[in-house]
Amino acid sequence: MQNKQSFHRLLRLLAAAGFAGSLVGFAAPAPVAKPKPTPGRPTSTKPAPAPLHTFALGPEQFLLDGKPFQMISGELHYPRIPREAWRARLKMAKAMGLNTVGTYVFWNAHEPQPGQYDFSGNHDVAAFVKMAQEEGLWVVLRPSPYVCAEWEFGGYPYWLQNVPGLKVRSQEPQYVAAYGRYLQAVGKQLAPLQVNHGGPVLMVQVENEYGSYGSDKDYLALNKKLFEQAGFDGLLYTCDPVNDVARGHLPGLLPAVNGTDKPSQIRQLVRANHGGKGPYFVAEWYPAWFDWWGEPHHTVPASKYTPGLDSVLNAGMSINMYMFHGGSTRGFMNGANYKGGTTNYEPQISSYDYDAPLDEAGNATPKFLAFRQVIAKYRPANQPLPAVPAAKPSAALPAVQLTRATRLVDQLPKPVASAKPLTFEALKQAYGFVLYRTTVPGGGTKTLKVQDVRDYAVVLVNGQRVGTLDRRLKQDSLRLTLPAGQVQLDILVENMGRINYGEYLHQNTKGITKSVALDGRELSNWRMYGLPFDQAPAAAKAAAPGAGGPVLRSATFTVSTPTDTYLDLRAWGKGSVWVNGHNLGRYWGIGPQQTLYVPAEWLKKGANDITVLELLKPQQTALTFLDHPILNELRDPASL
Repeated sequence: MQNKQSFHRLLRLLAAAGFAGSLVGFAAPAPVAKPKPTPGRPTSTKPAPAPLHTFALGPEQFLLDGKPFQMISGELHYPRIPREAWRARLKMAKAMGLNTVGTYVFWNAHEPQPGQYDFSGNHDVAAFVKMAQEEGLWVVLRPSPYVCAEWEFGGYPYWLQNVPGLKVRSQEPQYVAAYGRYLQAVGKQLAPLQVNHGGPVLMVQVENEYGSYGSDKDYLALNKKLFEQAGFDGLLYTCDPVNDVARGHLPGLLPAVNGTDKPSQIRQLVRANHGGKGPYFVAEWYPAWFDWWGEPHHTVPASKYTPGLDSVLNAGMSINMYMFHGGSTRGFMNGANYKGGTTNYEPQISSYDYDAPLDEAGNATPKFLAFRQVIAKYRPANQPLPAVPAAKPSAALPAVQLTRATRLVDQLPKPVASAKPLTFEALKQAYGFVLYRTTVPGGGTKTLKVQDVRDYAVVLVNGQRVGTLDRRLKQDSLRLTLPAGQVQLDILVENMGRINYGEYLHQNTKGITKSVALDGRELSNWRMYGLPFDQAPAAAKAAAPGAGGPVLRSATFTVSTPTDTYLDLRAWGKGSVWVNGHNLGRYWGIGPQQTLYVPAEWLKKGANDITVLELLKPQQTALTFLDHPILNELRDPASL
């Protein structure tokens, strides 16, 4: 960590000295021009239209306005970056030598409930694309609608599971209808931003790594038709991993290749599926990998990847690195992996640092500079790159005491009653928590069995925590010692993220999905309390809660100058944090992530509000800050 801090200090010194690094250049999209005033006439405030361009497939290279064009692209996702920081991240892309950026478009972010569309705030993807154009960057757009991306349900909205018979990634009519309506909404936002309409969007991806899932060419053709009907009349393409290109490619579209930097292999795969010709595009090239709870943070040195990047660019091929900048998967939007059988459920962490060229806070890393040096070799020297922006300042703010607290069970909404437990989907709840409550006869020691817990449960007896159940560890039973008389049994279930990849996309219900039994007798007469936390919880006001289960703790802290900082949660157990209404994500003492990134853009000069939902350590009050992240510290779950 000291080396990383020294590196950032070096960047600031270089920037102050005007260091611009290697000089490279590229054809950039023309920003919308402001009209020049005409003497004697009023000045119009309406910008001049952007020039139209052509983007086409040549036999070996892409052709931009009829001239060879090599895309050097990096992936970054607008929901994973504070909107206030979009432009800074795009400037960093330019500084590394990129001429293009790629992004997925996330269905569940834009249609959280059927027919309710959201393209505002951090979900304003059109504003993000326009900003890329303003910064002189082209865009590769990936509206799939399946995105994978370590994102909840692979980007699908939860409510698709409530339609009987609907099957995602298929020709099933109900799915096609919902998919088509969504694409129409996306098309209204983004089709006008294609390069042939004056925007920066060069290409639009149809489906996403479909060959790893199926091989129905009629389904792929239907995808293409839906995209065209939504107004995407420019260049369409597919992308698949090396072993799945033939299965996932639609004849007539360019087949992009994922996960390789071997020019001979890329050339062979594309030609075999594209009439013996190119051009050649590596749509996902991985400079590292993502993380999940309970496993080490993935890091890969730049030296392992620079030779491959150099070989692809030297061959004149185009590339998109996944990720250039990961950012943070805030709220409850992380996905999970599960391959069935004896494998474990693997929910992903909130940091999407990815060991990418830009770290989670948007600062250049040694990998950034190493890649920049490679890219510089393949760019004209007559258009210098911008200097690498200085690292953003970060600070360890003074510690905060969260002495105001409220027990979660004292903040419950109106319940839904049912003889059997209802899933999140049946309750029309996407994310967060559901508390399941019933009464049972007490006395003695009994075995509680929950089938199935999806994904993490805190079990309480008369408001006191008595144990937890963790799907990752295949836990479904607890031995309970019950007091005499009637006992209130609460099971607080957290959705830790729906599976985002593979065949188990179709088994993604959350909550208690079957039944609950006590010593073999099925329990009934349940009340379900939905706690989606789609809005920040109300700040706790009481001086201290009663002892026992999960608690909401709040405080107000003062900031003199907003700056990046990191919440140090190593003394806490498991939960979520909101700062000034922004859900920063999950924390969990098992690691590897032990901090939560707080962007300067979301802090205010003066008073700032923080609320922590703590599931396991209700008496914890002290919250400290660091000036750096901790992303690789593992702990035994039993220690919590």
